[in-house]
Amino acid sequence: MRWSDLLRMSAGSLKRRKLRAFLTILGVVIGTASIVVMISLGLGLQRSMYEQMELDGGTTGLTVTGKADDGMMYSSGSYSTETGADGETAKYITDETIRELKMLDHVKSADPVLNFSALALKGNYEGYIQLYGMTPEAMERLNLELEPGGRLPDPESPQLELLFGNMVLMDFYEKGTGSSCWETGELPDIDLSKDKLFVILDQDSYYQSQGTPDMGSSGSTESEGAGNGNTVKSPRKYVLGACGVIAGGMDTYNANSYNVLCDIYKLKEYLQKEFRGRAIPGQPTTQNGKPYSQFVYSSASLQADDMDHVEELAQTIRSLGYDVYTNVEYINGMKKTLGMVQAVLGGIGAVSLLVAAIGITNTMMMAIYERTKEIGVMKVIGCSLKNIRQLFLLEAAFIGFIGGIAGNVLSLIISGVINVLVPGESLWGTEGNISYIPVWLMLASMGFAVLVGMAAGYFPAVRAMKLSPLAAIRNE
Repeated sequence: MRWSDLLRMSAGSLKRRKLRAFLTILGVVIGTASIVVMISLGLGLQRSMYEQMELDGGTTGLTVTGKADDGMMYSSGSYSTETGADGETAKYITDETIRELKMLDHVKSADPVLNFSALALKGNYEGYIQLYGMTPEAMERLNLELEPGGRLPDPESPQLELLFGNMVLMDFYEKGTGSSCWETGELPDIDLSKDKLFVILDQDSYYQSQGTPDMGSSGSTESEGAGNGNTVKSPRKYVLGACGVIAGGMDTYNANSYNVLCDIYKLKEYLQKEFRGRAIPGQPTTQNGKPYSQFVYSSASLQADDMDHVEELAQTIRSLGYDVYTNVEYINGMKKTLGMVQAVLGGIGAVSLLVAAIGITNTMMMAIYERTKEIGVMKVIGCSLKNIRQLFLLEAAFIGFIGGIAGNVLSLIISGVINVLVPGESLWGTEGNISYIPVWLMLASMGFAVLVGMAAGYFPAVRAMKLSPLAAIRNE
């Protein structure tokens, strides 16, 4: 018997029993859709994670930070160096460190990063902003999407230019009441792309000067502190504007949503000018409280020449005494977690397909009992046992194939509804769709549905093969 004949007979058998075939296929549809939708939730989280990693250096990115030994002292927000018992001093990220890192094998680029907390004022609002100083090359690698008219900070600009994250306004609050949008539900009346802000780098001096009669905005104003007779110098208020704003609304989170990016060397210049002769907050000091001889950066952002060399490079840097964090380590850890999540979700969906498999077995067994005489006639006229088995397996495969196609269509509809009703930011805090169905998942689910159908139809097919031709003919 030719395959075309087997296919025609299998399809005809299903058409003759439309209602039973429909109900059986419906079970496969629900089972397939359940598996696809469940796995798509895990894939959506994984995809969002990869997108966030691309904004943070990708799979070849490394973050290097300084390392303090046991003999290190911490005082007034600054580190002071002191040789430990093992004779080693703390490791800092300095310009010399950056040059040393660039000379290592497999290092494609090495750039310093400077993180500094400042106070921003605008009208009746104030807020803490996190300034992230980066080199132009490092900022370009972030591939940031900006609002129309925005650009990256110009290192040649005479003033410090700020690139605001799309959610920075949520950190502002009213001076008198301390109310922010978290309490009121309304954002401050500030247009970051156009309005100028007063930015204060020396926060300690600013708050000390709040109780004084004279609160001048220039760095030359001095007044007497309230109640203690000490002279408090009002810090300088820098009038700074934005060069751009990262694209996205208040509900669109990304790795830089709450950050304010700027040119690192211009920020360094401002800090050295503001704290001339004094220790810059966050910078290490000597045991006598004097500023450290070299400027220290918060971290170094490295790019390896290949993902395969990331672990080797990380070990080399650790041997130099620095702490290293790699995106690959984070991804590997998340893969294990996501693998468990997807296994659990897929298992939940597989239960539905198991129930559908039982329905297929029941349908095929009923078909055998109803077609006993037909099977007997086929054997008498010379149809081989192999052809009879193939006939019933094809019918079961048809049920799985049709159910797989319909199940994928249903899963796409459900996935679209989930993405519309439940944005990814509201559940995972990351941008992107909560459900993601790739093409390979649809193809795999269809293949799995066909295999389940054939597996469920195998026992009935064997049962049909064992029927006695004469007994089958006499059955009716």
